[in-house]
Amino acid sequence: MAFSVSPGVEVKEIDATNVIGVTTSTSVGGTAGRFKWGPVEEIMTVRSEKELVEIFGAPDDANTAATFLPAAGFLKYASNLQVIRQADSGQLNAAGTSSTSSALLIKNRNDYGEGSKIPSDSTVPWFARYPGNLGNSLQVITAVASSGDSVYNLSAFASYKNLFNSAPGTSAYAENLGYTLDEMHVVVVDRLGLITGVAGTVLESFGYVSQASDAKKEDGSSNFFKDVIDNGSKYIWTGSVTSSRSPDSAGKVQSLVSGTYAANVQSTVHTTSFIEGNDGTYANTATKTAIDTLFGDALSSSINFLFAAEGVATTDTAVNNSIISTATTRKDCIGFISAPCAITKTPATTIAADLVTYFSLTAVATSSSYVVADSSSLYVYDKYNDEYRYIAASGHLAGLCANTDRVADSWFSPAGQNRGQILGVTKLAYNPVKADRDTLYQARINPIVSLPGSGLQLYGDKTRLSKPSAFDRINVRRLFITLEQAISAASEAMLFEFNDEFTRANFRNMVEPFLRDVKGRRGITDFLVVCDETNNDGQVIDTNSFVADIYIKPARSINFITLNFVATRTGVEFSEIAGQ
Repeated sequence: MAFSVSPGVEVKEIDATNVIGVTTSTSVGGTAGRFKWGPVEEIMTVRSEKELVEIFGAPDDANTAATFLPAAGFLKYASNLQVIRQADSGQLNAAGTSSTSSALLIKNRNDYGEGSKIPSDSTVPWFARYPGNLGNSLQVITAVASSGDSVYNLSAFASYKNLFNSAPGTSAYAENLGYTLDEMHVVVVDRLGLITGVAGTVLESFGYVSQASDAKKEDGSSNFFKDVIDNGSKYIWTGSVTSSRSPDSAGKVQSLVSGTYAANVQSTVHTTSFIEGNDGTYANTATKTAIDTLFGDALSSSINFLFAAEGVATTDTAVNNSIISTATTRKDCIGFISAPCAITKTPATTIAADLVTYFSLTAVATSSSYVVADSSSLYVYDKYNDEYRYIAASGHLAGLCANTDRVADSWFSPAGQNRGQILGVTKLAYNPVKADRDTLYQARINPIVSLPGSGLQLYGDKTRLSKPSAFDRINVRRLFITLEQAISAASEAMLFEFNDEFTRANFRNMVEPFLRDVKGRRGITDFLVVCDETNNDGQVIDTNSFVADIYIKPARSINFITLNFVATRTGVEFSEIAGQ
């Protein structure tokens, strides 16, 4: 404080009320894989299965179902999933053109780059919003302003008249600048029915948009058709657009999309169908790339659970290896890995041994407390294709952890009858018997079982940590992730303060009530916080450091129950036998 040179009273406030709270969600999932629509190599937040379909499309083959159905499985338990569509070799966005070799790969909005992705000499007026065969179902119908309402009398536009109050004409903005007939209507149609299931369905429409690049709406936002469509469409991008403010000899504004549309812009109605969209060739290495690139950095993506489907071959390990390395490196999430479905569909007598062999492969044998493995693929109904499929269980197991957060806390085990019930599954590919469960559990593989009267449930809570430790259990690992994230976030308030007894006491007063709360909620049995001169000596202070030692006794989940039933003679006192 500044020194006063004359008598007076100065009032200041010092805030010593810092508290710790879990300020981030502990139930965010993350997955990557193949989808038939949606942005590529971009993290999208999905809140429900309906939204998953809207963004990424329903599954249409085994590869898309292998990604979609586990993601939908997770969303049965939680409502926050970060999803990445992988980039497969040969992916192309369909082009709105009649010529071949015109399609491009435009992965997402950043890749489109406000049109910079498209060559300036491109003759294609429209491109599908995202790569894939689905784009071939698109069709764009444009109605351009003419001298009257005759556009509505043309058969090419008659079906869409009811979408607009009148024919396109001259906007008020253009009229004030001396333009005429600048407006156009744009209709996007599902020509083949691949998107909606009904051919000819109108997907979206844009009315009274202007061909003038400087045109504005009443609210001041752009009414230039390129801006309106590029910012508002879910299905198309505009091609290479040139525009001029100067009207032609007839007073009509010039705004040309190169190629076919340019030749028709002065006419009334033009129809453009899309071709050459391509899904590309599926590869599990593309899933690995998506995970490594976008989920690899904890600072750029916030997730608590990471899962994805492995390839189809019984020796495929690329995806699981990526999940293991990502979760272990981030140290703020749990990775869930499942063996390829083909392994658990073999004769039951060999499955346990085959699973042990698979998870012993070098690429997936890493000892890590940040990874969880399961024993069986799940047999589920694919309502989008009216068939049953086997899928990886990893999405459902991640969902069980998310559900545990909802009904209890992150430090409770997600297994057993109370919190381990698996939803929406018809049957297991492999239901291990007791001897097989013993083999699997010893190999750090959590059995999924179907018990009479109890349904399908997770029957183990081991992590992939190989050495005996408290961290070889899911609940302990998640407990420490929660504590570490909450306390480290709150500790940032200590940065740039003095390392003196006041600051250290403030830290203890912040951490200890938080840990008492966790103890009261059964997460830990005891704790000790040491933050004083014993671990903050002169050397620590002189290096501008601050040290706190936090000792935790984690609560342990019950894995083994022993019940001793003792029969006694009628005249015997129980105290004599029980020693009480």
